[in-house]
Amino acid sequence: MVIKVKDIMSSPVVTIDVNKTAKDAAIMLKKMRKGCLIVTKKKNPVGILTSSDLVRKVVAKNLRPTQVKVKDVMSKPLIFVDPDETITSAAAKFKQNNIHRVPVIKNGKLVGILSYTDIAIVAPEMLDILEQRMKSEEMPIIKEEITSGICENCGHFSENLRFKNGQWICETCREEMESEL
Repeated sequence: MVIKVKDIMSSPVVTIDVNKTAKDAAIMLKKMRKGCLIVTKKKNPVGILTSSDLVRKVVAKNLRPTQVKVKDVMSKPLIFVDPDETITSAAAKFKQNNIHRVPVIKNGKLVGILSYTDIAIVAPEMLDILEQRMKSEEMPIIKEEITSGICENCGHFSENLRFKNGQWICETCREEMESEL
């Protein structure tokens, strides 16, 4: 069962213009009960602003929220996912970039937001499916020799996974295994 980003993303997304102030952002975060805002310029997404950004970049530096522009404290460049991407691929982006939320963008348009929590909510369901597959003691049917995803040996994302010894393994781990022989 492949779960795509569009299946679990949240929508609509709360946005804020780059020229608004940190105070405006804080008020929106509180009012909308959100942990982040997508920052837009002429309605196009250009960054993300989290409550953590406000604490680290405004409050901790004792700056006046009314004098700090969102564009000066937002996180950029904007890392995003496509709605048709798998949640495994999205989770890899979270890990690689040390982030907890990503906007979902299709054809340049903001269509949703995906968080680690969204993935964690479906994780138990995915574990149940994995457990059932393992109990069946059948080897998975391999349709493709090469795929992309998370290496089952090192846990890193790879565009070049190959099925070897019952696992999907990245090129680096395959080379290490072969050198140990």
